[in-house]
Amino acid sequence: MALLKKGVLIEDTFADVSAAEQIPDSGALIVSVEQWEAQRDALTQRDDLLGIVLRSDEKPSLIADDLQHFALIALDFPAFGDGRAYSSARLLRDRYGYEGELRAVGDVLLEQLHFMNRVGFDAFAINSDDAIRDWEIAAADIGVWYQPASDGRITAAQLRRQKYS
Repeated sequence: MALLKKGVLIEDTFADVSAAEQIPDSGALIVSVEQWEAQRDALTQRDDLLGIVLRSDEKPSLIADDLQHFALIALDFPAFGDGRAYSSARLLRDRYGYEGELRAVGDVLLEQLHFMNRVGFDAFAINSDDAIRDWEIAAADIGVWYQPASDGRITAAQLRRQKYS
């Protein structure tokens, strides 16, 4: 599994303990919503970075008041056809103002990278033989955007207005 962040292959410094019964005492961790709710006080006392994973059926509103505690939020794509994490990413960025790492995990495919990036994802756990090539393909795939999104790219309508102003 490769981890891309802003188009660069990086080493994952977080341990995903979201399915573990015991949470380690140290290290950068990714916990589940259930773990967060059960052990919030202990987790906020830690000095290490903390992340949380939201399953596709868990809404960002569950953690909206606690975003300052999370260095990363991993949003799960359980299957190619389940796009609820797109909406969660957009809500986290635009409604709740989350500025930390938004990581796409699960069934993350080359064909989705561009669209995930548009709604606010900046990191992708992707099963790929050449993740950098996949990123370059996705980044070059579309050059004109019709809808505004979290990435702030100029839309076709804005380009037209600039050209004819």
